[in-house]
Amino acid sequence: MLPAMASNAPISFARGAPSLDIIDAEGLSAAATAAFAKDPAGTFAYGTSIGYVPLRAFVAEQHGVAPEQVLVTNGSMQADAFLFELLVKPGDDVIVESPTYDRTLLNLRQRGANVHMIPLETDGIDVDALEALLASGTVTPKLAHIIPNFQNPAGYTLSAEKRARLLALAAEHDFILFEDDPYIAIRFEGEGMPTMRSQDGAGKVVYASSFSKTVCPGIRCGYLVGPQAIIDQVKALATNTYISPNMVAQSIVNEFCRSGAIDRSIETVKTALRERRDAVVAALERELPEARFTPPQGGYFMWVELPDGTSVAELEGAARERGVVFVKGTDFLLEGGENTLRLAYSGVTPEEIDEGITRLADAVRSLGGVAA
Repeated sequence: MLPAMASNAPISFARGAPSLDIIDAEGLSAAATAAFAKDPAGTFAYGTSIGYVPLRAFVAEQHGVAPEQVLVTNGSMQADAFLFELLVKPGDDVIVESPTYDRTLLNLRQRGANVHMIPLETDGIDVDALEALLASGTVTPKLAHIIPNFQNPAGYTLSAEKRARLLALAAEHDFILFEDDPYIAIRFEGEGMPTMRSQDGAGKVVYASSFSKTVCPGIRCGYLVGPQAIIDQVKALATNTYISPNMVAQSIVNEFCRSGAIDRSIETVKTALRERRDAVVAALERELPEARFTPPQGGYFMWVELPDGTSVAELEGAARERGVVFVKGTDFLLEGGENTLRLAYSGVTPEEIDEGITRLADAVRSLGGVAA
């Protein structure tokens, strides 16, 4: 039986990162030792902008492409930033999901993009709405950013039918489909689906993923896979930005992956996340029965909609007074969402989840909400 929590202990549902207890610290230590011994020259040198060559080859093998179609970066956010810098100029139309990752919105708005948010349904972006927008002739996107698996912030997964339709629309309307997929390996129930990149016959998909979610966040290791012409241009941006990414981190990841440790790590993470997802569902059903949500089949996040009229801006302060932190739904939108929030369950234990949702419900009651 777990010890009781201190009544004032802070509980954070804000950050999408696994807690230390489910990170394979011993495996990473062993991978570091092996990497340093096997390839000190490649590990400790500057390297090149493509990333650590053996890891680049490993990623290429996993995706069934030539190494020239892969570039390994300091985290997938840097991969995103490089692609946006290459493809998006001020005034360019860009399609994103509504809601979408807040850093994506920030990056695109800082670049001066004309961002069009398309409603997100429980089976992914509303492709009918996107098709209607494209057919209107008023929008000619350079890029559509899609998080297909266990979307951040909603936790939803794009259906196979919608994946096929997006590929067809990208080919017909000549835009890049950016498949941003850091959570693909963290499925703890249900059947997985092929990536859109693996089904792309028109050369319109650029794929990004990350080892931060399956190894550890601090490793800061992500990558891009796409048409060689685009990867070559991103390589030039990377060269001008940092000469080379972090060779030490990438060498450790390479050893961690090739030794099989990553498979054990993923299983540990998935088992823990399923338990934590279940704890969130049970606590919400008990403490906030009026809340609406769809339990995800993987990933780190759950999108919660409170009754109309609930102000998450006010709730944020009331929850913080009770030692609970979450991210407001409005942070992931250009407009609307005043009664929504994102709960990240990856970094909190089931006990902390239960206590945190209880406190959150108390905060709702303090504002005159419906929690009982």
